[in-house]
Amino acid sequence: MECRAINIWFDPKRIYAELTDGRVVGMPLSWFPRLEKATDTQRNQFEFWNNGAWIHWEELDEDLSADGFLTFQKKLNRH
Repeated sequence: MECRAINIWFDPKRIYAELTDGRVVGMPLSWFPRLEKATDTQRNQFEFWNNGAWIHWEELDEDLSADGFLTFQKKLNRH
C-alpha cells in the first residue's frame, strides 16, 4: 500500500508529515534548501497530489513524496 500524507507542518528546523496510517515523521529542513530558505507563507502554500502521495510547492518548484518521509536518507559528503 502506498504511503499518503494527510498533514504537513514545520518548526524552525524540521518538516513533519502525518501519514494516513497514523505515523508522524519529521526530516531536517536543511535537507531541502528550497524549503529551508522559503518564508513561512511559501512553505504553507502546498498542495497534496495523488491523494497525498505527493506534496507540491508550486512557487518553490519543490515536490516531496509521502514515501520519501520513510525512505529518504541524506547522503553525507565523505572526503
